[in-house]
Amino acid sequence: MSLDVRLRHAFGSFILDVDFTAPAGVTALFGRSGAGKTTVVNAVAGLLRPAEGRIVVDGATLLDTARGVDVPKHRRRIGYVFQEGRLFPHLSVRQNLAFGGWFAPRTAPQPDFGQVVALLGIAGLLDRSPGLLSGGEKQRVAIGRALLSAPRMLLMDEPLAALDEERKAEILPYLERLRDETRVPILYVSHAVAEVARLATTVVALKDGRVARIGAAADVLSDAGAAPLFGPTEAGAVIGARVLRHDPDGLSELAAGGGRLLLPWVAAAPGTTLRVRIHARDVIVALRQPEAISALNVLPAVVAQIGGGEGPAVDLSLICGPDRVLARITRRSLIALDLAPGRPCFAILKSVALEGRESGETTAAFRAEDR
Repeated sequence: MSLDVRLRHAFGSFILDVDFTAPAGVTALFGRSGAGKTTVVNAVAGLLRPAEGRIVVDGATLLDTARGVDVPKHRRRIGYVFQEGRLFPHLSVRQNLAFGGWFAPRTAPQPDFGQVVALLGIAGLLDRSPGLLSGGEKQRVAIGRALLSAPRMLLMDEPLAALDEERKAEILPYLERLRDETRVPILYVSHAVAEVARLATTVVALKDGRVARIGAAADVLSDAGAAPLFGPTEAGAVIGARVLRHDPDGLSELAAGGGRLLLPWVAAAPGTTLRVRIHARDVIVALRQPEAISALNVLPAVVAQIGGGEGPAVDLSLICGPDRVLARITRRSLIALDLAPGRPCFAILKSVALEGRESGETTAAFRAEDR
């Protein structure tokens, strides 16, 4: 399944001009407020007709202004999940879910009600009214209602933005299951790097109405040139890791970045694959392997790319085995260490975060400080 989007539209002096293709999975539209994210999803949903554009979802053309094609929004089979659940307050959860089924085309494969309920963990909520649900529960029900309409795609416009951190932690594992256990492609709007790092298969980074970067999540997030798009505190890489063993002293050993990582005990069996996020601000670069240091995680690396820009800080993309890690250091350190592409070095990781599971595996997400 793939998504092809080409749009051009003007709002006064603001011009949206985007063109991207994304494979199956979760395509995250990332960007700051005003970058054009919501305009894109509204065009895909049929809520906005752009001046020019072409939208193709899994081979079905929903919009082609050059050919005069504009499928009405109620025929596009798009499930839209907003920031708020927007459930019908006078209906029970069961009835809200059943409402989605009214929009499922008879010719499309019909979602199984029980499977959707189990996927989202809402069996115990079916007889409740929306007023008795938490924010996270409402969002899960809203997602279930969208799934039961047999959509060819789900659009999620910052679905966690209205939730506190506890509710976000509650719903993120269900979004991972949705990504991994269904074949429904998802266009996910967010300006939260942590959500993108944990969920995205593909990242489309927007800036001022245009595509600034596009690619696999691991590639875009570890691109030194793209680091300014994610901000000075949130830039960082996402790499795959595999649990090797659990040691008696309470640490778990993971294979990642061409080396080994030690983290506080990880609630996952050996062999489980995980996503590991390493903030650029939490990486120290050394020319020689350090000794007598408290940091447990040191990876051999090679400088691949040096990000430009003004100011005292620069971003380095470091090759660590099959992966890339991003490091933010001062320009003074760059000069003092004589760092350049191709220079061998070591990445000292002050902190590592487990951001969730990879496809088909499960784990709890947590942040592990390593000092």
